[in-house]
Amino acid sequence: MKIHRPGRPEDLPGASVLWARWAALAAATWNAEEEKERFRYGYWLGDGGNDLRYDDGACSRWALTRAEGGRAVLFGQDDSSKVGRYRPPIDLLAGAPAWVREERLHDLLEQGRVECVYWFEDGSWHRAPYPDDLHDDGLDCGIGHLTSRDLAVDAICALFEFDDDCEGAVEACEQFLQHAERGTVTGTVVRSFADEVFRIQAAYDLLWPKVPVARSEADLAAMTALVRRR
Repeated sequence: MKIHRPGRPEDLPGASVLWARWAALAAATWNAEEEKERFRYGYWLGDGGNDLRYDDGACSRWALTRAEGGRAVLFGQDDSSKVGRYRPPIDLLAGAPAWVREERLHDLLEQGRVECVYWFEDGSWHRAPYPDDLHDDGLDCGIGHLTSRDLAVDAICALFEFDDDCEGAVEACEQFLQHAERGTVTGTVVRSFADEVFRIQAAYDLLWPKVPVARSEADLAAMTALVRRR
């Protein structure tokens, strides 16, 4: 599916599907040491358990926050966005309901750290109106890889440096994402996925000269708990 520039609400999957794919990437790359870091990058679950974060470590920073009644807010910033430089300034909360205008988001907007806001309510995504000549809001470059399962599979494969020669890689990542979207992730599913990732990494020397290490029981439990949060 093509992602428009600037993005449109219909470019995004439902909030629960977006959450599931995001959580799957966070679980797949879960690292006990990184959980202790105050500043980090990658995909992870926020401290409160109601928001997922993504930071590519360079030019893209995003959060997906859940609210009661199946509602959600997606916000962030990518260097491709033209919103911050547009004049006169664009009110990204124009038309937003009161529940979207929470203090944390307002503060980030005031600090110039957010240039893209979408909210999910009554089964649909919404955003503020944009000027006709705005060229990009960063949605495509920032979150485009989570808008379809195929793109999300490609994203997981890329994180592990799997390519077309890695037998079973695409199938393993796709199966894991399918379970995440359906809400059928179990400890067995996570173990099977982690074992297959380990097998591929070892078979193709993807962590050479560092020898890949199989997931511990604590890792597997944490990964399962993370991706099962819905």
